Amino acid sequence: MGLILRPMEIDDIPEIMEIERASFPSPWSPSFYRKEILENEKAFYFVIEEEGKIIGFAGFWFVRGEIHITTVAVRPEYRGRKYGELLLCAIVDFALNKGADLISLEVRASNIRAQRLYEKYGFVKTGLRPRYYESGEDAYIMRLEDLRSPSFREKFEKLKSELKERFEGIM
Repeated sequence: MGLILRPMEIDDIPEIMEIERASFPSPWSPSFYRKEILENEKAFYFVIEEEGKIIGFAGFWFVRGEIHITTVAVRPEYRGRKYGELLLCAIVDFALNKGADLISLEVRASNIRAQRLYEKYGFVKTGLRPRYYESGEDAYIMRLEDLRSPSFREKFEKLKSELKERFEGIM
């Protein structure tokens, strides 16, 4: 398949911006990504690349044992093929390997597909941020709190195993 999951680099920003503009009504700026990569020691961003083309990316902050997902995006023509799930799985894997206690995020109230994916991994809606986005759209706060429980780890390993079959060699 030729897929690579790797840390985001400064040279990736032009392609990241293409995906940003196709994915979000109010995309972040190139300078935001530059600052996150170069200056924010708590920020982690990575990309999925296939034959030299970035097809998706994700980012999160790791602070005091907690992961906060800041962004997940996949090129429109690659959506629905589990690349977003692969990115989420990589974040959860990172969290488990670092001994994180929980993972949190905000998701657009209209983004039902993303909400279903997060729920599949055990995230629950814990709050609402009214008019959170520049567009005025609300955001749900979602959290995954049982990372250390045997039942979550068993569920996660099953989901991860299913993805391994689809993405041989990347996981």
